[in-house]
Amino acid sequence: MKNKENTIQKNKGAAMIIVVFFFMFMSLTILIGIITPVVREFKIASANFDSKKSYFTAESGVEDVLYRIKNSMMVGSSEDLTIDDSSTTTTVTDISSSHKEITSLGETGEVERRVFTSVDTGVGASFSYGVLTGGGGFFMSNNSRINGSVYSNGNITGSETGGVKTITGSATAANSPTLAADQENGSGNPPYEIIFGKENASQDFAQSFQVSTTGEVSKAKFYIKKISTPSNITVRIVSNSSGSPSTTNLTTGTISSSGVSTNYGWVEVAFTTNPRLFSGTTYWLVLDSNYSSSKYYKIGLNNNGYANGTGKIGKYSSTWNNTSPSGRDGFFKLYFGGLTGLINGITVGTGSVGNAYAHTVTNATIAGTNYCKTGSGNNKACDTSRDDPVPVVMPISEQNILDWKANAEESGIPYEGNYTVSTDNTLGPKKITGNLNIEETLTISGTIWVQGNLLLSENSKINLAPEYGSSEGVLVVDGTITIDNNATFEGSGTDGSYVLALTTSTSSAAVSLGQNAGAVALYASNGTILVDQNGTAKSLTGYYIRLAENAIITYDDGLANANFINSPSGSWNVSGWKETE
Repeated sequence: MKNKENTIQKNKGAAMIIVVFFFMFMSLTILIGIITPVVREFKIASANFDSKKSYFTAESGVEDVLYRIKNSMMVGSSEDLTIDDSSTTTTVTDISSSHKEITSLGETGEVERRVFTSVDTGVGASFSYGVLTGGGGFFMSNNSRINGSVYSNGNITGSETGGVKTITGSATAANSPTLAADQENGSGNPPYEIIFGKENASQDFAQSFQVSTTGEVSKAKFYIKKISTPSNITVRIVSNSSGSPSTTNLTTGTISSSGVSTNYGWVEVAFTTNPRLFSGTTYWLVLDSNYSSSKYYKIGLNNNGYANGTGKIGKYSSTWNNTSPSGRDGFFKLYFGGLTGLINGITVGTGSVGNAYAHTVTNATIAGTNYCKTGSGNNKACDTSRDDPVPVVMPISEQNILDWKANAEESGIPYEGNYTVSTDNTLGPKKITGNLNIEETLTISGTIWVQGNLLLSENSKINLAPEYGSSEGVLVVDGTITIDNNATFEGSGTDGSYVLALTTSTSSAAVSLGQNAGAVALYASNGTILVDQNGTAKSLTGYYIRLAENAIITYDDGLANANFINSPSGSWNVSGWKETE
């Protein structure tokens, strides 16, 4: 009996041990089930953290090297950098004198991240159109053609005689900024007046002026009255000649006698063209009328009331005299802006692609949509759903030009006087104080600044040194650029490489382009570009552009993101970035 009780007690003890072990097993299983995901998440979080540390360490390596390159500090082909428990090795590869590639490998523990950056010495600019003009606008002669799109801050017009004028892409003619008075003198009742148009010697009145900002003139107003019924007044804006009006007309307009009262009042005149007037330059407003002893005009004056000019009395194309007493100024107002864009006489687009876009479109054939507010003589009615287009800024800034000039001076000693390339030659960076005459082949190895004129003779050539790669080179000219027939431009030999020939001239012939110019982009934001018959180029940007018969501009898409090299020692800029394997 006692043995049986002992056996029962032993069995109870074994069962209790089994229960305890089972409970412990279940507890451990549950605990492991809880801990394992936590450990996994911790490892993932740790790896992710190490990955980010590796990435930012790699970027730090690039930034360290790039800072030293941009500031002309010592940098080797391989640089090591340690941050906390992370490190990076950055390698620098010289592709050319103007292009480097930087690769940085960041490591934290067993995690690696790699960053790649390319840098160039250049100025980026976007030439998004085959032709881009300022307020002067764009004129096309018979059978001229733009293979690309045109954006004009002025009008786009074609010759009225036969022959198709074609823009294969879209054509946009923007409105000018809001009308505003740039110069004005006089208000209220004038304290003085002067008669003009009564005698031969005092037939006309003139007022000199200077504008405060450079812009396109649109109209003027004068505070005048008439005696009886005089003839109409021709209003002229002319240049200055030794302190008097010249005979060089910039634009004209007409004041109808019927619009002038026998009482003083402001009378407006609109000009037939809208020339650009430059700040700091003296111009003259001339009121030119016939003379009659009984039918004439009077204009209100004040005494030295206008600081930027003076009044004179006399005869256009003859003798001018001071007012009596001298120093009297006419009551006038001169306005900029307020002009609406016009497209006239152009074929726009090919197939069903290519839109016309302007306030007014007339006598045009449009492949796409005709966006306008008013129009006549078109193949399509106006789609009025869009607001009028507004002006765009030129792609190259004044500071870009100053930077290029500074780069050209880095060679130290400028070339004094005229420089003639009579045999094949390599030049750049270099400043030339006179003219640059190209008779053979000039290879550009750095930015060239010409303070005089640039002349390419027939069959001469300009190309870029191979080190430019796919980038663009720059010729900056203060004077005019003349490119004779069959003078050509070539890049570096790599696709997408071009020469930019840029002038700051305000001349009416800032650029004259002959036939077969080749791989050149021409830029004259302050002056006029004239393209001769059969002339060709890749892109034109100018204040006013005129194409002769059969001229063809073929836009290259590569100019949409052009990179213009300053010089081998120019400022370094990031041109590409990516993370690599």
